[in-house]
Amino acid sequence: MEDIFTVHTASQHCNVSSKTIINWIDLGHIKAYKTVGGHRRIKREDLEEFMKKQGIPIPDTPAISERKRVLVVDDDPIIVETIVQALEEDEHDYEVISASDGFEAGLQVNHFKPHLLILDIMMPDIKGYEVCRRIKSNPETQNTKIIVLSAYLDEEKFRQMKERGADVCFSKPLPLPQLKEEVARLLA
Repeated sequence: MEDIFTVHTASQHCNVSSKTIINWIDLGHIKAYKTVGGHRRIKREDLEEFMKKQGIPIPDTPAISERKRVLVVDDDPIIVETIVQALEEDEHDYEVISASDGFEAGLQVNHFKPHLLILDIMMPDIKGYEVCRRIKSNPETQNTKIIVLSAYLDEEKFRQMKERGADVCFSKPLPLPQLKEEVARLLA
């Protein structure tokens, strides 16, 4: 049984919206802490103590869902944080982790087995096209969906990324609403 809740899983447990949980945390009604990446986390005992005080019924069994896993790979921590937070606070129940370079991304792909990868194509240690090519050429990971981000995306690079297996390409600055739509569409 999960003893640490994300905002989304806490909202399901209480049967309220994620925004309500965030408001309760911000008002100090629910104790929460922030991860290194700035994401809110709530201990089960703190959430259920609040629920008892408020008369909110505590479910006997947690909602069981196959959470879709998303790996965000970018060497810019601000972009990573923006995407991770947007996806974690989305109404879909994504499990989101990040990697800051191609090497770490390779390890996370093998360990975390994401359903979807959001990938910057220009990183210091390895180019995004190479990460794309490796993922799509491996039978274990070839069905992973890939969204590519680049500050320097022209038609030629877009075509190259599609040839190497990218499902969607976005130029930076990041259009977050469209990104969230594409993530939902690709994981549906």
